[in-house]
Amino acid sequence: MSDKKNHTYDVIVIGAGPVGENVADRTSAAGLSTVVVESELVGGECSYWACEPSKALLRPALLHAEAARFPGVDAAVTGPLDARAVLKHRDRMAADWNDQGQVDWLDSAGIALVRGHGRLAGPRQVTVRTPDGDTLLLTARHAVAVCTGSSAALPPLPGLDAVRPWTSREATSAGEVPGRLAILGAGVVAAEMATAWQALGARVTLVAREPRLLARVENFAADLVAGRLREAGVDLRFGTTIIAAERPGGPDDGIHLTLGDGTRLVADELLLATGRAPSTGDIGLETVGLTPGQWLTTDDTFTVTAIEGDWLYAVGDVNHRALLTHQGKYQARIAGAVIADRARGRALDTDPWGRHAGTADLLAVPQVVFTDPEIAAVGLTTEDAARTGRVVDVVDYDIGRVAGAVQHDPSYRGRARVLIDPERRVVVGATFAGAGVAELLHSATLAITGEIPLDRLWHAVPAFPTISEVWLRLLETYRDQRQLGTHRQT
Repeated sequence: MSDKKNHTYDVIVIGAGPVGENVADRTSAAGLSTVVVESELVGGECSYWACEPSKALLRPALLHAEAARFPGVDAAVTGPLDARAVLKHRDRMAADWNDQGQVDWLDSAGIALVRGHGRLAGPRQVTVRTPDGDTLLLTARHAVAVCTGSSAALPPLPGLDAVRPWTSREATSAGEVPGRLAILGAGVVAAEMATAWQALGARVTLVAREPRLLARVENFAADLVAGRLREAGVDLRFGTTIIAAERPGGPDDGIHLTLGDGTRLVADELLLATGRAPSTGDIGLETVGLTPGQWLTTDDTFTVTAIEGDWLYAVGDVNHRALLTHQGKYQARIAGAVIADRARGRALDTDPWGRHAGTADLLAVPQVVFTDPEIAAVGLTTEDAARTGRVVDVVDYDIGRVAGAVQHDPSYRGRARVLIDPERRVVVGATFAGAGVAELLHSATLAITGEIPLDRLWHAVPAFPTISEVWLRLLETYRDQRQLGTHRQT
């Protein structure tokens, strides 16, 4: 191998999605020479097949639904969404699947880019098979960060290969609206894509083994979403699954599905929204003593615990701590600081909430489900508390009783719940369900991460009339319940 095919950097990042970009940004800004290896588009899953295109499909759907319910506006909403225009908007938001803007950003930040498939080749070494067939050997002085993310986990369904099902990638990038869409799954991807494609004109049937939608959120929030989906015309079938799929004729004949309850279903497309798997099957883990295809376990500094020497990091989905883009970027900021300070020989601050500890992964993970209505949640749910034996006070309030919510929609449907540690008197969990509640989430995240005492929260005055006034109503409800002895605990 010639010298032209051997390169040494301080840091090698495998994967140029938002997580890998942020690791590289932090290490490069700290003065460490950094290279990113990417086999697909720079910007990753979130930019082209997940967050950006999915929200571009969902925003018109939610806006149309809200407008159709609002007095004085409802009469102006006389027809369905313009699906062609929505898909064109989606394409723009996904940069037409062109990553030149992201490549230009890497260049402006002084970060090298190598296109091709990267694999570990031993401690601190990565080989890259480039698109033109060359093999490069990259060596890291300090760190290799695996930021390869996750991919759709497919069930062992008979006939799957012949059916050519959608995964989340096809669901967010499809160029036409299917007449009939079947969705297998009950999680976030299933709920959001049912919302989007039903609004765009597809007849959607959602099939799930689970007894309800969105099992990881509070029941009341999931029930509100399920109710709106049914009102929109989505056929929800819980407690069963698809046991066989086939295309008996040509493409126009559709996909014939057999369900576990004995019923049959015909669809034009089948979306498998059945979870995620680590993208670690072919990245050379075996060369450093790890098992290919597994999630990579890390400590709170995002250092892989099974590897000696503090040189291998796993950041983002690949470590299975919190499979969310914003949480992966949070991890990347911390991992970048860890790598940079270790390279300088500096001590790390790994105490909870320290500069080098991913504490929020454990205590304050925010998430928004962009359905109708939206769900915004952070911290514990009541189910989390019950499962772990933690005693919390549960406070609920009907958001539709808040003046700002009525201004937003006179027929507003929504609910808020906070969980309070009765001993420390701080918020440890919050869930909001309703239109526009995504913008409430950061205030809840601040309350939890800052461990703001309730007595201090009383001084955080919400503007009138806004939906954020629900915070005051929750505090008032909790005060009254405590005084009357009617407060509810898990």
